[in-house]
Amino acid sequence: MNKTYALAAGGLALALAAARPALAQAPSPTPAPVGPTLEVAPQPMPSDEQSYRRETVFGINFNTQGGLIGGVNVRVAKVLDERWLRFWSIEGVSYKNAKEESFTNIATGGTFKAFKTNYGFGLRPSIGVQRVLFRKAADAGVQVNGLVSAGPSLAFLMPYYISFDQTAAATGGNFNPNDVIIDEQFSLEKHVVNGNISGAVVDRGPLFAGISGTKVVPGAHLRGALSFEYGRYRDAVAGAEVGFLLEVYTRRLNIMAPPATVDYNSINKQFLPAVYLTLYIGHRS
Repeated sequence: MNKTYALAAGGLALALAAARPALAQAPSPTPAPVGPTLEVAPQPMPSDEQSYRRETVFGINFNTQGGLIGGVNVRVAKVLDERWLRFWSIEGVSYKNAKEESFTNIATGGTFKAFKTNYGFGLRPSIGVQRVLFRKAADAGVQVNGLVSAGPSLAFLMPYYISFDQTAAATGGNFNPNDVIIDEQFSLEKHVVNGNISGAVVDRGPLFAGISGTKVVPGAHLRGALSFEYGRYRDAVAGAEVGFLLEVYTRRLNIMAPPATVDYNSINKQFLPAVYLTLYIGHRS
């Protein structure tokens, strides 16, 4: 029996020795937290709509009431939400009458606009809203926006000066380098003879010679457009704007002084509708 007890005690000792490493490697239970816990919510990734709050663009304008380059403008927009922006803009343009024609004095080689009596310039401050119709990807693609704006218009009529040979006009002779030549505003009474431009008109005068005689005509305008914006960077803006403009003034813009055989009202307009294209670049912040 003593031998039996000895064998049993030895087996128990071996079992305890084998179990001790496993118990040492077993992880100890984590104690439960005591008191309130603080959980950190995941932060949302910034979207393209949230990446800027202000947009400034500068453009060159081409329109059906102007010359080769119709004018320039600047627009500053503030983001209201992911679809809407509010903006103000100011645009400076030049008006070209459809009946303007260049005339060349064969004797002197001088060129001027026949029957033109005033330059026409316009200033259009306006306020409006812009809606994103189709949004481009954050770093590439094309975005389509719709714009509507309105505001006052100011037309500046600056006298168009020509160089007039007083000596040749008085004597009926040909141009001579020693003749008395003056710069003055073109007029029908003085510079048109029997319905034709007088040969004493030798050239156009300096551009700003008549600036002191500029007259202002007030008016108003309404604009609607679509803009197509592209670019690879969120902070850069480039695109094209295509639209229509309805503009009316309190009186006709006296740009041309047509002969008596031509209806004045059919030449000089008071209502100036136009289709335009603006190419612009700018930045966001």
